[in-house]
Amino acid sequence: MDYNFKEIETKWRKYWTNHQTFKVEIDHNKPKYYVLDMFPYPSGAGLHVGHPLGYIASDIYSRYKRLKGFNVLHPMGYDAYGLPAEQYAIQTGQHPAVTTEKNIARYREQLDKLGFSFDWNREVRTCDPDYYHWTQWTFIQLFEHWYCFRANAARPISLLIEIFNEQGNRKVRAAQSETPEFTAEEWKSKSEKEQQEILMNYRLAYLSVTTVNWCPKLGTVLANDEVSNGLSERGGHPVERKPMLQWALRVSAYAERLLQGLETIDWTDSLKDIQRNWIGKSMGCEMKFPVGDNAVLDIFTTRPDTIFGATFMVLCPEHESIETLTTFEQKQAVDDYVKWAKNRSERERQAEVNKITGVFTGSYAINPLNQQKIPIWIADYVLAGYGTGAIMAVPAHDSRDYKFAKHFNLPIVQVVDGGDISEEAFEAKDGIMINSDFINGMNVKDGIAAVVKKVEELNIGKGKINYRLRDATFSRQRYWGEPFPIYYKDGLPYPLDENELPLLLPEVDKYLPTETGEPPLARAKNWINKEGYPLETSTMPGFAGSSAYYLRYMDAKNSSGLVSQDAVKYWQNVDLYIGGTEHATGHLIYARFWNKFLFDIGIACTDEPFQKLINQGMIQGRSNFVYRIVGTNQFVSHNLRTNYEVQPLHVDINMVENDILDIEKFKQWLPDFATAEFILEDGKYVCGHEIEKMSKSFHNVQNPDDLIEKYGADTLRMYEMFLGPLEQSKPWDTQGIEGVFRFLKKVWRLYHPNNEDFNVSDENPTAEELKVLHKTIHKIENDTERFSFNTAVSAFMIATNELSDLKCNKRGILEPFAILLSPYVPHIAEELWAKLGYSQSISTVEFPKFEEKYIAENTFTYPVSFNGKTRFMLELPIDTPNADIEKAVLANADAQKWLNGNPPKKVIIVPKKIVNIVV
Repeated sequence: MDYNFKEIETKWRKYWTNHQTFKVEIDHNKPKYYVLDMFPYPSGAGLHVGHPLGYIASDIYSRYKRLKGFNVLHPMGYDAYGLPAEQYAIQTGQHPAVTTEKNIARYREQLDKLGFSFDWNREVRTCDPDYYHWTQWTFIQLFEHWYCFRANAARPISLLIEIFNEQGNRKVRAAQSETPEFTAEEWKSKSEKEQQEILMNYRLAYLSVTTVNWCPKLGTVLANDEVSNGLSERGGHPVERKPMLQWALRVSAYAERLLQGLETIDWTDSLKDIQRNWIGKSMGCEMKFPVGDNAVLDIFTTRPDTIFGATFMVLCPEHESIETLTTFEQKQAVDDYVKWAKNRSERERQAEVNKITGVFTGSYAINPLNQQKIPIWIADYVLAGYGTGAIMAVPAHDSRDYKFAKHFNLPIVQVVDGGDISEEAFEAKDGIMINSDFINGMNVKDGIAAVVKKVEELNIGKGKINYRLRDATFSRQRYWGEPFPIYYKDGLPYPLDENELPLLLPEVDKYLPTETGEPPLARAKNWINKEGYPLETSTMPGFAGSSAYYLRYMDAKNSSGLVSQDAVKYWQNVDLYIGGTEHATGHLIYARFWNKFLFDIGIACTDEPFQKLINQGMIQGRSNFVYRIVGTNQFVSHNLRTNYEVQPLHVDINMVENDILDIEKFKQWLPDFATAEFILEDGKYVCGHEIEKMSKSFHNVQNPDDLIEKYGADTLRMYEMFLGPLEQSKPWDTQGIEGVFRFLKKVWRLYHPNNEDFNVSDENPTAEELKVLHKTIHKIENDTERFSFNTAVSAFMIATNELSDLKCNKRGILEPFAILLSPYVPHIAEELWAKLGYSQSISTVEFPKFEEKYIAENTFTYPVSFNGKTRFMLELPIDTPNADIEKAVLANADAQKWLNGNPPKKVIIVPKKIVNIVV
């Protein structure tokens, strides 16, 4: 009986759907385990074989934990708002919802084919009003809260108003924008407008003028990771930096908690380091440098000890003081430079360390500790969001300052002894201070403390902790996103009543900005609240919907709250989260911030949302190339190409098998190639190959549907795991899948000897068969727990070969073996389980128990050496005493041959290792 994977997989997918096999409810009789995948954005291209890698791993682990007795939550949904659907809508006029629905249907079909154990009853879509109702609700809570450093938590704005009414803001320790001090009487005397403007400085969701990445062609603000080399990732349109009034989230308020939380979670050190660097905590000093009459420049430095080596100052191109500091003679040069620099992304400015640019303002500052006059420059290597956007430059001890000083011929003064500053900056954080007035002779640490003390005594600064982490811009000037639950009265923002949620995305005549440059929602008719006040016309960014979806999965149909307390107290947080490293500084920071806020207001019950996180590696494509002779339509085979001037061209990998091109398919591929001619080797056209990112533009995308059609989903699942360690990137090679397919057919033959009918014996297993089984149980359990799925697949292959060699068809072996296989290849395992006589799903049974007694070795085969050279092997009971080992060895016929009738000089025995006879 052949292995008919198409029939088997169709049958069991239908069974799981009809029987709601993976539907999960709260069950206090079982321990919970929550497995989460980073949910996909459903693009029109569908899945390629690289996409399911993490899903297969999470599915194996989910199925495994069920077998181990856990109540497993394993949900799936769609990150359904996105720019691609909106761009398609702009081009075609088709509503983004229609495009998104079509793409979701395609993704669902592909995901189902792979046999995933998702609880589809909990599906969420971020574009569904029932879902974004709670994103809007959370935004209102953020708007109505501030961050209190005394409580180290978010607190209601109503409490802040009480404090202002009683004592003003002098004693308030809050995360805030710059706000002048005021008394209670001054607060009470202010108008509502003035009070609301002050409260905006404290809100966790607030409006402010922010320098953003503005793409005129797309008509929207873009995040830093959506911009590359001054162009939008989507469409390649020019992006400029400009100030705009934007909604922002005060993520920086949670910087220290985001940092401390990393100590409590099971993430890789590399991922934690990425987050630590992004948060960027630094201890230092903020101080004032006088500039002209009664003006000062505030700077932040982590090395106040080097103040006597400060030979110039640098402002970021966005700095608010540039206009007042620029002299008439320098104005044109400054204007030109600022215009150029402000349109460069921060990523470019940080990455291009060897590109040195800058302009002198014409003004000077005074070093407050030695009264030296130092020039003020503008350069794009200083960023607006870090510190104050202004630095004291110490070229002797900072590499970027050093390169800048060398380029513009500015002074370099060494203040920490050591290093050769004629060649490069001396950046050591240890050493003795020199050329530094009152801190000469101190070490760096003491010098820092002394300078901080001095500037505090002079009342020109103070010691300060600084974070690189910035508040998140939260507005997008586009249509396809969550509407803000905000209306404007007298130009001030107010939240809608919670009973008015969800605020639905309105219909518009076009998905473009208005002719006056307003966002697309401004096109909506009657876009006003019930009192007639205008509603916000920007929409929320993509990360709004992905910041709490893991909580919504716990209670996806709840119409009265984001998640019930019963559900959140049971599921608590995500035990295992699997996804790509590209989200390390975006989604994972924002989701952790969002969760900590929800924890503060009593919605989440744990401070950290994701206890263990694994980043799966990328499956890379194996590209193929043909070689066109330049100026012709003639193509030369790979090994002959060096004889010609050629242009390599990517070719669709579906036209290539074992690097041999199907010439007829190639000629039919594109009109240009219909008349192509070929220079062959041995009658074949051999293609070149290279490992690259899997991409449609490289024509190296492998559609999983094609492989499932040819080999089945179980083969694809197991092959993707077999490619290599989960966390590592690895190249895709379709040729290797044949071996895995043959392996599964061999598994099938264990239960169907000689490809005949199902035949399993009830005879007792032999000791050797039990040894194979329990060795495999032990290996699969350990490897699965360690997420070492590739070595588990190897163990299955070894076990199958060993059981085949033993001609084992015993129920006592093959029944537990099917259970072991089921997390990895669930369709074939379900079929074998049914054939073994069971009516319930194999996913409901217990994982086999490992018993060490079955793998304990009873004998040991000793290598017997004479004068250090092994001459023969001798098997003896493992507990044989040394004296008996010696007798058995000397009595052996082979030993007599090497002794040649002489007694040994010495017999050396190392139990369970070796026997060495000295003659």
